[in-house]
Amino acid sequence: MSKLLTIEELTVATTNALDRKLVNMVSLSIEPGRTTCVVGESGSGKSLTALSVMGLLSKQLVRTHGRVLFQGKDLASLSSEDMRKIRGRQIGMIFQEPMTSLNPVLTIGFQIGEPLTVHLGYKGDVLKAKVSELLEQVGIPANRAGSYPDELSGGQRQRVMIAMSIACQPLMLIADEPTTALDVTVQSQILSLLDGLKTSMNMGMLLITHDFGVVSDVADDVVVMFRGSVVEAGSVDQVLNHPQHPYTKALLDCVPDVAGKKPLKPIDYAWLNELEVPA
Repeated sequence: MSKLLTIEELTVATTNALDRKLVNMVSLSIEPGRTTCVVGESGSGKSLTALSVMGLLSKQLVRTHGRVLFQGKDLASLSSEDMRKIRGRQIGMIFQEPMTSLNPVLTIGFQIGEPLTVHLGYKGDVLKAKVSELLEQVGIPANRAGSYPDELSGGQRQRVMIAMSIACQPLMLIADEPTTALDVTVQSQILSLLDGLKTSMNMGMLLITHDFGVVSDVADDVVVMFRGSVVEAGSVDQVLNHPQHPYTKALLDCVPDVAGKKPLKPIDYAWLNELEVPA
């Protein structure tokens, strides 16, 4: 199957210290209809990798090496205008913290409709009907289109973010910690919704998480990141059931055992500096 997205040796550093690599030689790929989960602790470079794909790095950061190929085209070679045409249209993204990602003074209907107007030219009754359809698709009544973000629960706001990200039926979806701060029931609903949308739309999905429970539920492929580098990658069965790298094994040892038969084993940070990662 052809690759939808290919990241080749991506390296991101700070602009005032180019030798300070926050993402270091990261390589991974996404195929249509499959979910690749990027897993690791906070600060391991997961979100920076996603923001690099979208061309949304802050001015304090710069890509110093590598390529990001989308359908064979290097995204770094595109102009700002061409990149804006891809964001939201061909690649959708669900950002962390929907309350801070949504504009508090605009209705959710307006915010869901904006990418439809910008990318597809929808207006008037056609736009209103499409917004209603998207709301229903993510499990929110269409009559809530006039609501503001602070009138919704955390789970509903996350559903609004999903509706915005899939509005233009993108080829690929990036979901950055889409279940953060949600209770277990809502988390399950959101994951089921994303998995169903991926299947029905044949999207490739890059899902960022630190939760191996999420990985086991939705992943086809898994990439483990540590200190900005990929230390292990493979199918979900390979990584979860037959981990090869000691850091992956340490992360899995931190997962609570529901039956209570296996004691929690915190990561021993004393030996982390001994682990081998790409230079």
